Amino acid sequence: MTTSIKLTDTQRKVLNHAADQADGRITWFPDNVKGGSRQKVVDGLFNRALITTNGTDWFVAAEGYDALGRARPIPATIHPAPEVDADVAAAEANWTQEKQQAAQRLLQVGVEGKPRTRENSKQATVIQMLQRPEGATVNQICEATGWQPHTVRGTFAGAFKKKLGLNITSDKPEGGDRTYRIA
Repeated sequence: MTTSIKLTDTQRKVLNHAADQADGRITWFPDNVKGGSRQKVVDGLFNRALITTNGTDWFVAAEGYDALGRARPIPATIHPAPEVDADVAAAEANWTQEKQQAAQRLLQVGVEGKPRTRENSKQATVIQMLQRPEGATVNQICEATGWQPHTVRGTFAGAFKKKLGLNITSDKPEGGDRTYRIA
């Protein structure tokens, strides 16, 4: 089955050579194609979905065989091994159970050992600090949450002002740190 995909002579030679290999692996390039030219050939074939990769090697894709007008290779028949299948099933069941248990633990216990709810989130902690009569400084909030100063200021502008609609005010006493409050 020939398609209307136009290939350069080099692309056609590389694809034909790879299609002749049992595994369809691209291992050969013409002698005059080196370095960056090889990469351009590979990129051109890949962009047209004529080749595929396993992470390290390139292989002719089914569409590559079609573009050459060649029959696609028939995959080898897999003969099941009952003992391997049983081991795989047991390992998958064990992995699934461990994954579910880990997910339950994460849901039940937060970072500080308390269940994480909206009431004891970092955002709630910062809001409580800003509601105090004395307010809070960026450094105090950083110590309480473990955030960087730019994260605190970004939270003021984004989450608090824009999303929650809170009115945050600040004042800087003579010789002191800027203090933020919810008005």
